[in-house]
Amino acid sequence: MSSESSTIEDDRRDFERRLAVEGERLRRLLGAIYGDHPGLSAALASTLELVEASWRERTAELKDLDRRRAEQPDWFQSNAMLGGVCYADLYAGGVPGLQERIPYFRELGLTYLHVMPPFLTPEGNSDGGYAVSSYRELNPSLGTIDDLRALGESLRGNGISLAVDFVFNHTASNHEWAQRAVAGDPAFRDYYWMFDSREQPDRFEETTREIFPDDHPGSFVQLADGTWVWASFHTFQWDLNYSNPAVFRAMAGEMLFLANLGVEVLRMDAVPFIWKQLGTSSENLPQAHLLLQAFNAVCRIAAPAMVFLSEAIVHPDDVLSYVRPDECQLSYNPLQMALTWEALATRDVRMLQSALADRHATPGGTAWVNYVRSHDDIGWTFADEDAARLGIDAYGHRRFLNDYYTGRFEGSFARGVAFQFNPKTGDSRVAGTTASLAGYESGDAGGPGRVLLAYSLALSTGGIPLIYLGDEVGQLNDYAQLEAEGRREDSRWVGRPAYPARQYSERTDASTPAGALYERMRWLIGLRRRFGQFGGGELVPLDTGNPKVLGYMRPGQEGRPLLVLANVGDYPERVEPWALSGQAGLWTDLVTGGGHDLREGVTLGAHGFVWLVPEG
Repeated sequence: MSSESSTIEDDRRDFERRLAVEGERLRRLLGAIYGDHPGLSAALASTLELVEASWRERTAELKDLDRRRAEQPDWFQSNAMLGGVCYADLYAGGVPGLQERIPYFRELGLTYLHVMPPFLTPEGNSDGGYAVSSYRELNPSLGTIDDLRALGESLRGNGISLAVDFVFNHTASNHEWAQRAVAGDPAFRDYYWMFDSREQPDRFEETTREIFPDDHPGSFVQLADGTWVWASFHTFQWDLNYSNPAVFRAMAGEMLFLANLGVEVLRMDAVPFIWKQLGTSSENLPQAHLLLQAFNAVCRIAAPAMVFLSEAIVHPDDVLSYVRPDECQLSYNPLQMALTWEALATRDVRMLQSALADRHATPGGTAWVNYVRSHDDIGWTFADEDAARLGIDAYGHRRFLNDYYTGRFEGSFARGVAFQFNPKTGDSRVAGTTASLAGYESGDAGGPGRVLLAYSLALSTGGIPLIYLGDEVGQLNDYAQLEAEGRREDSRWVGRPAYPARQYSERTDASTPAGALYERMRWLIGLRRRFGQFGGGELVPLDTGNPKVLGYMRPGQEGRPLLVLANVGDYPERVEPWALSGQAGLWTDLVTGGGHDLREGVTLGAHGFVWLVPEG
């Protein structure tokens, strides 16, 4: 038997083993979700047929990736991991342009690239690409689906995994399924939550919240024919009805299409919202977890190399509930992100220190994705009860943070913009680039230090650090983005700048602001890649005795721990020897190469940080 035939036979046996185990899990999960639903049997049978067909169509290269990932299931916990995220059009003029940026991605050290939703969308406002008209076509201005496939192949050849969004809570209102529903096709009307009167919508809205109050009140919008349809987000984003098992089967097909394009990290968008139930908030319900686990089972059979990244900007307990090897192996860490900014505004690390102590650990086989900011707004998602334990009024503190980061608080260094202010609740969020939020735009001298400090935490706390591309050269808010069609009412676009060509051209000149920042960012990224202590997710908090200095240990895997100290204050701060008594002796700062005798304490400059390892 030839080696090729042997490989094919091995692949088939591996597939059949996965089908036996994960297929049974899928049956159990769908049974728990749908019970005696009359459409369950047909949907399950069709899904299993789909799984085998998709596996047969999977390329030999991707099946080889499946094998390699099975041999190294913790691949995403490596200290070499570094993510980048961008809009294809804004950053490179389209998907083909991203191919041309691959040498730069390698220079920076990326190992995964998240391309913001490039799929076909309605004209005008598309919620930044999150109103998907077709999961199998790109917006023509960005390229073709074959361009996305080719990008995945090129990235993979350069050691970079492709990540894209799976917008599976809703479709655009002009998606084929939605249009068939509007035309009266009963099968497709059951794909959405559609009602002929306000009776049911009124009952649902007694317990659901408004997500985008500037766009429409409540959870439903009315169509021209009088029909009411569930739209959690924008009027043109219609929520799918997962209580219909045919919807699960249909979306499993779209997911596997993306897997066979070469997607390795699938960002599961808006996971808390996917299951609706009368009398509840219709967020974070048990069936949402079961659905994610069912999608996970499908993926484990047909495309096991692909992992899920949970996007849940909710209470910290709910965020963590989605993080499991059999659900979402990866999750954004919105709490650390928000509390990093909170600490910089208050010059007080107590809330962030508490979060690292109590809310950082994830189950084995999972990891955080740590980011400083995203394409989206910043919501202050800390738990009210955590704030109360520190004597902080959560409502008032959120109001302060919103005022501070939109420049309405006297003396603020930040120049963010408010997003979705709700006059009924006083709630708001903040949008902007890292540099503008940190003080570059206002001319505050501490801006560069705050950017480096924030990214140093993302790089050193464990998990996968993620850079919004352009932050590494200090890109500012781009207010011109609001002038484009469909964007004027969405202030988040100021934080989605066009490619900062001048800053990138200056990145090798350390005498420029862009070059100085880039040089130090690259140095930190290189250190992370060189030292195994940054791998994995284990973290031990250290009480520094100074509310302006954050402290934690990374035990690492090499027998030499890493001690991190970070000063969020605007002036030098000291950690006394008694706080470091358990780590006495001579330590070296990886960042500067300087030595520290911890028996004498440590002094940190404004926005300064150290990555210390014991000498010897």
